[in-house]
Amino acid sequence: MRIGLTYTGTEEKHQNYINWLKGYTVNSTLEIITLSATQNNAYELEHLDGLVLSGGVDTHPAFYKGQSGYPNAPEEYDQARDVFEIALFNKSQLLQLPVLGVCRGMQLINCTLGGDLVQDIGDERNKIHRFDKNDKAHGLQVESNSLLYTITGAERTVVNSAHHQALNRLGEGLQINCLSDDGIIEGVEWIDKTNKPFLLCIQWHPERMYKFQLAGTAVSKNIRDRFIEAVHSSKNIYHENN
Repeated sequence: MRIGLTYTGTEEKHQNYINWLKGYTVNSTLEIITLSATQNNAYELEHLDGLVLSGGVDTHPAFYKGQSGYPNAPEEYDQARDVFEIALFNKSQLLQLPVLGVCRGMQLINCTLGGDLVQDIGDERNKIHRFDKNDKAHGLQVESNSLLYTITGAERTVVNSAHHQALNRLGEGLQINCLSDDGIIEGVEWIDKTNKPFLLCIQWHPERMYKFQLAGTAVSKNIRDRFIEAVHSSKNIYHENN
């Protein structure tokens, strides 16, 4: 199996995703292909079995009709990455590939589907959610009728946190699958999953929960395992039909 992983911005952070994905099985033959605007290798997607849109710098406000100059905005955006990853997501849907969106990845998918963002969640919420030398942590309420609940088996759990933006208006076809204790949207998925590839978007960072000895929790391990299973099933279907 070959999974495309968008480059998150630093080698250490990118390696966290690779280690997490390859942790699915001992001696896994899983191959991770780095996708980035710098390499301009979106063509690789046609030969891949799944896609992970990783975290990173804020999406440029132009992609969701937002305003510039908001609190905690980055000094520099990466519009080339935005354009590249929007194209990747759109192509992944045409190819019927399973997709996992993490943090920025979730926000970008929401914007690509016509939604928008809360550009900064505010000082009080940032005390709970925004990265400050280390990830924060908070409680999470999972919707019982969601794919996320099926995967984790928990209506309530705790996740790490490293963001200052959040989903506002949902993109077309999406539903909320979990909320933080203070009401922030922490995950989305398809409303109607009929004849659609696997899609799970989450605001937290399962790939680095190992730093808190939480790598084996359902909101890290189970999500990884279920995504890999979806990739494997999709690959089998593809080869049966081609």
